[in-house]
Amino acid sequence: MSADEKKLVIKKIQSTNKMKQIMSDYYYELDSAVKNKDKKVAWCSSVGPAELLRSFGFYVYFPENHGAMLGSTRKATDLIPYANAIGYSPEICSYITSDIGSFLKNETPLSQAYEGIKSVPKPDVLVFNTNQCRDIQEWFRFYANEFKVPLLGIYTHRGVGDVTQNLVDSVAKQMEDLIKPLEKISGNNYDKIKLKKVLSLSRKCSESWKKVLDTASSIPSPLTFFDGTVQMGPAVVLRGTQKAVDYYKLLFKELTEKINNKEAAIENERFRLYWDGMPIWGRLRSHSNLFANRKACIVASTYCNSWIFKAFDEKDPFRSMAKGYTELFIVRSDQAKERYLKKMIDFFKIDGMIFHDSKTCANNTNSRYGMPKRLEKETGVPCLVVNGDINDLRCLSDEQFNTNIEAFIEQLEGKK
Repeated sequence: MSADEKKLVIKKIQSTNKMKQIMSDYYYELDSAVKNKDKKVAWCSSVGPAELLRSFGFYVYFPENHGAMLGSTRKATDLIPYANAIGYSPEICSYITSDIGSFLKNETPLSQAYEGIKSVPKPDVLVFNTNQCRDIQEWFRFYANEFKVPLLGIYTHRGVGDVTQNLVDSVAKQMEDLIKPLEKISGNNYDKIKLKKVLSLSRKCSESWKKVLDTASSIPSPLTFFDGTVQMGPAVVLRGTQKAVDYYKLLFKELTEKINNKEAAIENERFRLYWDGMPIWGRLRSHSNLFANRKACIVASTYCNSWIFKAFDEKDPFRSMAKGYTELFIVRSDQAKERYLKKMIDFFKIDGMIFHDSKTCANNTNSRYGMPKRLEKETGVPCLVVNGDINDLRCLSDEQFNTNIEAFIEQLEGKK
């Protein structure tokens, strides 16, 4: 590493301190609800019907957020074998195996991050949506059996090209069918006015989050993909609340000021990259430095944009939720995904694309059926496939990853 690289300074986003406080409050409220038994807790898949659950008065917990924490704290790799030992394959989602391992060992990064919290909150109900993958239902089924609580699910169509009215009606009907069991579990009657209010806040959160991410279309970009993986927290766990809306207004204001002041996330930004697929949680910091040292800014990603739900409309709650959750990138056909990625390339002025082939996350891996080569041929934008995993660092060769990135940057240099 050169002397200049050693002096690398990662530009900080000042609003992050506020975000950390919001996330802290969220986890303490969950913990208090369980300890004081004053409010019921629903576990929800990260792109599941959180709005409906909030309208019934549940505190909503997202196990995938816990999975990401296990990855980013690098605890996952040691915990995964405990899930393997009870029959959960090393080939399935490492969010699941690390989270189940965490449960079996009674270890959670929450206890280190938040004083007094000793475990994840016990659920009163688990609600999933298979729009992400089949694995999510098996993940939730494990905990339904452990905690002896109800398991409810929505089964979304996959490989979707056009999101037709028939598909939307099918998912909307499944959401409506959740009303009766949720009334029984929550002890509250369904309140359409409350659902509309929650959905309105969720829509505003989504719109504000999009405005935040879109600031990266500026040259130079005021934020990176690595910033986005941190800043997305409220969009995941607090959508449907005023806190999330207010936070993204604050963050957008700061990023706009950075743009006006020409303050770049990466000094002397030279290359603008796109990341497709899941983050490699255990290497966020080192990968952030790796790209920054080469004046390469990952300005956009499929992952962070997954919490933008353009279809949400409180005037038609169930069908707009169904449409929003079925338009999700991961649900779509390769043809639909490629159309989307071409738009992203143009909007963010992308010089090169990186596809993460995640060993245990096939559903969020888009490089296995020729997509990178097709996009490269059709757009002229170079594409690189890197091998790794969301949580299991045994699937990642740091040396190979770094070498591949360095060679890719040299390739881009040759095109300048």
